Amino acid sequence: MKLKKMLLVASVLAGIAAPAMAQEKYTVGYDNYFNGNSWSVQLSREFEAEAERNADTVDVIYTESEMKADRQVSNIEDMITRGVDAIVFTPISPTAVIPVLKKAEAQGIKIVLLASTIRSDDYDALVTVDDVDFGKAGAEWLAEKLGGEGRIIALNGISGISASDDRWEGAEAVFDAYPGIEVISVVDAGWDYAKAKVAVSNLLAANPEVDGVWSQGGSMTLGAIDAFDAAQRPLVPMTGEDNNGYLKRWAALESDGYESVAPSKPTWLGSEALLVAIDLLEGEEVEKDKVYEVPMITSENLSEFTRDDLSDSFWANTRLSDEQIRATFED
Repeated sequence: MKLKKMLLVASVLAGIAAPAMAQEKYTVGYDNYFNGNSWSVQLSREFEAEAERNADTVDVIYTESEMKADRQVSNIEDMITRGVDAIVFTPISPTAVIPVLKKAEAQGIKIVLLASTIRSDDYDALVTVDDVDFGKAGAEWLAEKLGGEGRIIALNGISGISASDDRWEGAEAVFDAYPGIEVISVVDAGWDYAKAKVAVSNLLAANPEVDGVWSQGGSMTLGAIDAFDAAQRPLVPMTGEDNNGYLKRWAALESDGYESVAPSKPTWLGSEALLVAIDLLEGEEVEKDKVYEVPMITSENLSEFTRDDLSDSFWANTRLSDEQIRATFED
């Protein structure tokens, strides 16, 4: 029993008024799974900003896993040892963390999964968007734009991460429904500009006909555009994401006939995950799977999301202020 509760019980038993005491803070462990791209950096910053807004309610223990599943398991073990009340993290592996989460649950620690899920129900809440729908949305737009026929390239994120696997599951189901769509290659480009540019460059060299690019986003669509330019090939319809650098490029290319759509996985999920953790700790009823609809950026609303005054690294769907964005991504 914590000290505050012990004093309160002792006071009641002694028949005296309980002393006024400051609200006891919760201790929340947050594991930053990855700092390898600007989306993951902003996701983490959203959590930190929400923690700053709730500084009277929570103290946070921060760890980093650097995209290593074994390190994430070790970090969660350490949080359990340090007696946290809740753990918020993005699973790197859908299976590796399950045993350690069972240990946390046995000690009454609340578990909130952020933006990615696991293959068990050993958690209290999941905060994300529907990544299957994310993949479907871009694929349906591309298939319709091509009139149901064409040869396309698919750029995935990182195999084994549920977000990447689920997005491709959604897209593949759409493409399978169009016999005239041929997916000539599916590449894991890690949401990375350079990897996508190299992959698309190689595919263009080997394929004289490429009619479209389905991309999970990140910086991969920018890499694909530059690969087409370097190969002196006309741009084709491509899907993207709500990265500001991509939105700027899209807006600049619209007058040349370039067409795109950008499903979004908002970085404000990092903020929401902490709010859900606090609700759990305060005994509020929380939906176990809090799955938001996928926001969409189209040619009709592109100008509302594009920010020429902010860094290319900025992601449009955020709860951060402009000042916080500028501090996070100083050009």
